[in-house]
Amino acid sequence: MESNSKKLIDRRARLLGRLAGLQLAVHGSYVERLSTCAREHCACHRGKKHGPRAYVVIYREGRQRQVYVPKDQVRAVQRALGQDVQAQELIRQITDINLALMRAGVLGESFVPQSQEQSR
Repeated sequence: MESNSKKLIDRRARLLGRLAGLQLAVHGSYVERLSTCAREHCACHRGKKHGPRAYVVIYREGRQRQVYVPKDQVRAVQRALGQDVQAQELIRQITDINLALMRAGVLGESFVPQSQEQSR
């Protein structure tokens, strides 16, 4: 395998290592909104809404879902959303490397099973 291909494979391994460190990643969007409750005579029905409350908006099975974020988890969720952005960038870079390896005709040869990677 050419040295350029070897460099690309080494770079891909480093990127995959960085990707493994993004364990909190949550793919979605953060929103805060005001809401009304189910109590008929609550002040929220006359304009004094509850909140703001935090939610993570995710997509599952083609539908948008809002998942409530408890106040004590807001910072962790914001960090997790940031890690998702980092993960997407790493995956873009890995894709570029894999396309370069494909063009060089060595993509299939560049696969190293995890058990072999760990013994390096």
